[in-house]
Amino acid sequence: MANTTWMANHSGWSDFILMGLFRQSKHPALLCVVIFVVFLMALSGNAVLILLIHCDAHLHTPMYFFISQLSLMDMVYISVTVPKMLLDQVMGVNQISAPECGMQMFLYVTLVGSEFFLLAAMAYDRYVAICHPLHYPVLMTRRVCLFLASGCWLLGSVDGFMLTPITMTFPFCRSPEIHHFFCEVPALMVLSCSDTSLYETLMYLCCVLMLLIPVMIISSSYLLILLTIHRMNSAEGRKKASATCSSHLTVVILFYGAAIYTYMLPSSFHTPEKDMMVSVFYTILTPVLNPLIYSLRNKDVMGALKKMLTVRIVL
Repeated sequence: MANTTWMANHSGWSDFILMGLFRQSKHPALLCVVIFVVFLMALSGNAVLILLIHCDAHLHTPMYFFISQLSLMDMVYISVTVPKMLLDQVMGVNQISAPECGMQMFLYVTLVGSEFFLLAAMAYDRYVAICHPLHYPVLMTRRVCLFLASGCWLLGSVDGFMLTPITMTFPFCRSPEIHHFFCEVPALMVLSCSDTSLYETLMYLCCVLMLLIPVMIISSSYLLILLTIHRMNSAEGRKKASATCSSHLTVVILFYGAAIYTYMLPSSFHTPEKDMMVSVFYTILTPVLNPLIYSLRNKDVMGALKKMLTVRIVL
């Protein structure tokens, strides 16, 4: 009866109910505190990394420029979903209006798409640095880096502008309850009372394209990098090249693995509980892990951090 009433009154723009993570937890208060701490860690870790890269002249290189862009994306990325979720838990409200839902979806899809292409740009940067070191200053100028970063943001926004308006124009009449902690496209499409099979096929093809192009760039770049490392005579050179690439590969595997599960596996593999757990991983945990991966395993970043802390202690 409740669903019929909602269908009659909310067949277009409407308020949705985010079921969220906390209803699944036996200790919602503890989970709320843990997520808040993780959120602060993600913001502070990425902000410190951006500050170090901006302030230390030794880090003014294309590789660290792209890492700063990744940190910026991660900061916005986690801020799109987590503050709303925590505030709702504290205030005891779990509603989200359709305009808010659409905005959250647009920002989320844009950032995911942008990060796909940024990871590909970072792989290309490592390919040029290792395979063509003499031409690196010419091929990776500041203008080229800005062009690549801008292109990543632009391609991500194209994905957002394409998927969000179409998704939000479907009539939602099955239930106002979104079994997720934010407005993700697959979770919202389940609520539609119209035939979405064609759109889901087109969305699948779009996601395949958004994933396939970066994956091809990353795979070909690292194949050539591995061949170059194999031919290196210097053991020190091989070790340095491998260390530089391993951090980036770790981030690629974490991010792309979760994205492939969410957008490319058939619906038979999905359940609301699994989808939320995977989303927690790449929406909340990945932004925390990225600065740790790029700082703890990087001597230049750790050196810049020690230098900054030493200066502040002296002052």
